Amino acid sequence: MLEGSCLCGAVRYEVTADPGPIVHCHCHTCRKAHGTAFSSVMPVAREAFRWTAGEEALNRFESSEGKFRNFCSKCGSHIMAERVSQPVVLLRLGCLDTEIEGNPLGHIWRSDCASWYDPKDTLPEYPEGFPAK
Repeated sequence: MLEGSCLCGAVRYEVTADPGPIVHCHCHTCRKAHGTAFSSVMPVAREAFRWTAGEEALNRFESSEGKFRNFCSKCGSHIMAERVSQPVVLLRLGCLDTEIEGNPLGHIWRSDCASWYDPKDTLPEYPEGFPAK
């Protein structure tokens, strides 16, 4: 089982299915909605997904025709997106609490990518914040 929650913990969900494929989406709406270079997402079967707490704190925004982004109205965390006619929902992996393994399949909507981010760049990595000089 997979479990997830928003930043403030008001909204929680569970998924009674194994993790699906992971992709990094660079589309304009994902970048704007998350304030990041891309959004890491994973489709899961709609019937395997359920809210376990805080459904009353949810709000949603129709970012494109028929696509709804569900987020916590208290802290703003974007939790999942859905097209109500589709058999899957898209989990926003930043809100996933369960550790999962697996490599992302790739980057999608690179035609919309942020000019300042290139996934091919090799940058230094630090275990915590940027080191003091």
